[in-house]
Amino acid sequence: MRTRAIMSVAVSACVALLACACGPEKAKDGADAKPSQSSASSASTPAKAPSPAPSASAAPDKPSATPTGRLPAPRTKERAIQRYEQYLHGLGREDITTVCEVAGPGAKTAQDKGFGPCTSTFVMVFQMISPEQKKALQTATVDPQRVVVRTLDKIEMPLEAVRSSATFSESDLGSYTLEYLENDYYITDGM
Repeated sequence: MRTRAIMSVAVSACVALLACACGPEKAKDGADAKPSQSSASSASTPAKAPSPAPSASAAPDKPSATPTGRLPAPRTKERAIQRYEQYLHGLGREDITTVCEVAGPGAKTAQDKGFGPCTSTFVMVFQMISPEQKKALQTATVDPQRVVVRTLDKIEMPLEAVRSSATFSESDLGSYTLEYLENDYYITDGM
């Protein structure tokens, strides 16, 4: 129950911030930020001394999951499922970078508004997930038949869609909504 409450608070903070961030100024900032992020990650990753260590450990899990920054990710049910599985696997690996990427696109703004950084919030969530559940989340999949497509911009991932070797309840993991924002899908709400 506590895990679900903390996860809901973290996602809710991001939802509030995303709602504020979807105006014309954010689109302009997002356009400016994407190319610099992609050129920084692809061109300078080998040259930067501080970044190779984190990138080297996370690189095998990320290439297929994140778009290049130049082209938008496909606006499809399959991509939403891929992003949600990326989030689930990140939870299982305690990969704060991946979790905050998918679940907290407004984490920086949330921190500025006093909600606390995504990194602090999800570190607490990681501690509330049992070792058996973490292991199961690392290989969890989503049953496409149980995914609810409201529109291609808003897709619901009910708890029943998660396939794993461990059992999860609404209070453990819950159900989430992913929305297509800033050229990819992000978790914007816990149902």
